[in-house]
Amino acid sequence: MPILLGAALEYQSLKSADPRLLNSVPEALSRPVRWVHSSEVLDIAPLLSGGELLLSGGQALAAVSDERRAEYVRELAARGIAALALETGPALPEVPQGMLDIAEAAGLPVIELRQVVPFVGVMQEINSLLVSESVEHLQRGDQASHAMAAELAHGAGLDQLLAVLSERTGASARLVSPSGLTLGAAGSFDDGGNVTTVDVPVRGVLAARLELHMPDDGDSGLARVAGERSVDILGLALLQRMPPGLKELAGIELMRAISSGSQQWQLQQLGPASGFPVKGAVAAVVIRSTAAGHLRPAVDALLHEGVPHSASYANNAELIAIASLVGGAARDGAATRRALMDSLGQLDVPAGSLVAVGPLGRGIGEAPWSLAEARRALDLPSAGGGVVDADTLAVELLAQESLDPATRERFVHRQLGAVVEHDRLKKSELMRTLAIWLDTGCNTAQAARELHLERQSLHHRLQRIFELCGGDPRGTGRLAALHLATRLARL
Repeated sequence: MPILLGAALEYQSLKSADPRLLNSVPEALSRPVRWVHSSEVLDIAPLLSGGELLLSGGQALAAVSDERRAEYVRELAARGIAALALETGPALPEVPQGMLDIAEAAGLPVIELRQVVPFVGVMQEINSLLVSESVEHLQRGDQASHAMAAELAHGAGLDQLLAVLSERTGASARLVSPSGLTLGAAGSFDDGGNVTTVDVPVRGVLAARLELHMPDDGDSGLARVAGERSVDILGLALLQRMPPGLKELAGIELMRAISSGSQQWQLQQLGPASGFPVKGAVAAVVIRSTAAGHLRPAVDALLHEGVPHSASYANNAELIAIASLVGGAARDGAATRRALMDSLGQLDVPAGSLVAVGPLGRGIGEAPWSLAEARRALDLPSAGGGVVDADTLAVELLAQESLDPATRERFVHRQLGAVVEHDRLKKSELMRTLAIWLDTGCNTAQAARELHLERQSLHHRLQRIFELCGGDPRGTGRLAALHLATRLARL
């Protein structure tokens, strides 16, 4: 059985910290804890995968603004961690109420640790138990997978394979097509209990979803592991039942070739075979999400509606797609690309998912380049939220490729060193203010709206910035250098 948050707080190593739940999150103490981790890094969220109990001494939080604390808890909530445990003391006498309110609204339990404890002891005690449980789950999951493979070798159908999985896990098992049709089932499906869903792809295409219905007193962790271990066996069974056609196979190979950066002649051969034109503007789409395979039908429908030709491929936690854009003129392709980005912005994706659109490529031969630029854009610290447009990050992508970090840092220091130092000493946001003002084309009214400031307040900030960096750069040759420095600083 998984360790629940309430039970974790009762382990001696953590109980000695005198923990107290500070906000009201429904069923907070019933959340399963997948791992215990400690960090003072405020940008830790992208490194977490969900279910963690995060321990922090609070020193970093005590030194930042209320806005940064709010952003910190929202990022952690979006990653789906089990809870945030903060040690209060001289650095952080109490957890700010505003931070608690935002965490509660985001569904993130916050726990106060009122006594100092060695975090390494907490992690050793709880994580050792979690590791032992994980090893047992893997062993039992492998046993179920091997038993299913033996049945498949003797000609078993989907119902028989699912019966083996059900017997080994204690869960009722059902295989459902993307359209909702039941392909096979074993066990009873009463209301209640926990439902675990695992995607089952066939050659990169989402072919079915495995649903495992575990009773309330069952081990949902075992169901998850055994389900994931059985994906390949179920995929083989589906492949025997409904093998893909030649056009579908060509489309899969085309996307694999684009993803691996194959030579143009290979793409020009695979394109016509899959129904994808080799000429005309193209743009790549990348979605990184734990539900990449689950999102593929919705993305395919969106592409089918917005562009004349498209192909997609889901692999692990990444969904990639290539779109042929309307018309031969560059302006036509640009307009269709903007419309595609707007549509992707409306796509319902799980929290923590990342979406990017690559620049326009001229023909299928440049599709790998568009895809590579979209992937690189997602890796940039300045990528931000929403749908990331690789075109708007062209400066950052070029600098990352052509300038080493030391060169970038020296350039930023020479242009804006005084502004950076002011932010460090005064905990101000002059650098961010300057960056947004320059990004808007020095439009003070628009920058004030984006910064949620009164125009007069923005004028005061800009005046201080100009004093620090040698005067108003408008109408001088320094404007481009300052803008470049703000963008390099984001790297």
